[in-house]
Amino acid sequence: MRWHAGFNSVPMTDATLVRQVLQGDTAAFTLLVDRHAAACTRFAMRMLGNREDAEDATQESFLRAYRSLARYEERQAFRTWLFQILVNRCRTAAVRRQRRQRMFLVDDNAVASASVRPLADSTELRAELQRAIGRLDPEQREAFLLKHVEQLSYDEMAEATGVSVSALKMRVKRACDRLQWLLRENGEGEVSDVGT
Repeated sequence: MRWHAGFNSVPMTDATLVRQVLQGDTAAFTLLVDRHAAACTRFAMRMLGNREDAEDATQESFLRAYRSLARYEERQAFRTWLFQILVNRCRTAAVRRQRRQRMFLVDDNAVASASVRPLADSTELRAELQRAIGRLDPEQREAFLLKHVEQLSYDEMAEATGVSVSALKMRVKRACDRLQWLLRENGEGEVSDVGT
């Protein structure tokens, strides 16, 4: 957390930074970007599976957040509000990519057989886990990543996605079950820490 260089040295919360931006201090938005960019890019990368698409979605999200900052309400955590924008950008990017991919024929059997091999260490396990996450249904992947990677509460997830808490809990459970199945299918067995 950034500290204000004033007499009392008060921590600069996200809400304080938003107020400063709205009062004309555009440099305060840079602090918000610095504070949240890594988490946004990480989430977008895992949702979209492509660094370029992830960076585009993150950049678009910050641009939309900046333009909509006057609509931000302090009762909601800024991070949750920002993730609401990011989730929508990722969904849009995924739909665009699906349209582009329809033009190409993909041999799923060749892709699956190329990825099946014994894993030697935790680096390979991590890579296999990333591949398995990439094979989840987009709604399950989104819920899993928000819960276990970004560590949002179910209430925050509901605000960010517009989906009910009970539906999100079901998506997370199904995602965990599917991940276990995918990893067993590839000979990995149980995963002790799926949220890495």
